[in-house]
Amino acid sequence: MKFRLLGVSLFLILLAGCSEFQKVLKTQDSELWYKTALELYDQKEYSKASLLLTELVNVYKGTDKAETVTYVYANCLLNMRDYIMAGHYFREFVKTFPSSQLVEECQFQSAYCYYKLSPDPRLDQTDTENAINEFQLFINMFPDSPKVEEATRMMDELRNKLVEKAYLNAKLYFNLGTYLGNNYKAAVITAQNTLKEFPDTKYREELSFLILESKFIQAVNSVEEKKEERLRDTIDEYYSFINEFPNSKYLKKAERILQQSQDLL
Repeated sequence: MKFRLLGVSLFLILLAGCSEFQKVLKTQDSELWYKTALELYDQKEYSKASLLLTELVNVYKGTDKAETVTYVYANCLLNMRDYIMAGHYFREFVKTFPSSQLVEECQFQSAYCYYKLSPDPRLDQTDTENAINEFQLFINMFPDSPKVEEATRMMDELRNKLVEKAYLNAKLYFNLGTYLGNNYKAAVITAQNTLKEFPDTKYREELSFLILESKFIQAVNSVEEKKEERLRDTIDEYYSFINEFPNSKYLKKAERILQQSQDLL
């Protein structure tokens, strides 16, 4: 019976709270909305606070309250996991209030929102690239910030995602083979460009072997006048690969490619 009464009491309190909030909404009193929004934000009632702040952002634009409203609204959206709109308002804050003491935090959160939007490597990586750019801007703007280390760590994670995307693209070209053209050449170019852009990637061995294997298959399938040149290029690629990865997990496959290339020559 006590538990039932407690449940009823909590329900009535919540209902009263909703009733009070509805009264505030009906007033259309911007000062009351502002005061209530900040109170709700402090109480972590982000959804209710954002209902008021979405209007107050425009009401207080250009006033002395604009900085607080934009900052609090952006953080409400962040806590509600609306990373698209949160990122937008953090960037608006940085542009509108460049001398604010909160710019450092807002620039970091702008990058963080893109970081949270960054998808699986198989999908479009525009948000990943945006996150890297925003984190780099943060580091450039605040090189002594205690968050630089965290930003750098997340940038490395995002770069690995871009490399994985490029590796998957190269593998796709490789798997397409000669379908509708020479996809082995595209695989080589994609892998080489990735290694130039991200020389320290954890996928370096995989990309390097993919180049070797693609060159070999391309050589085998070449017309006679190009075959010798491409086989010699494959052999050169083998030695480059084996010098860098003498204990590679692809060692047996690489040695087989060398042997077959030499036999064909």
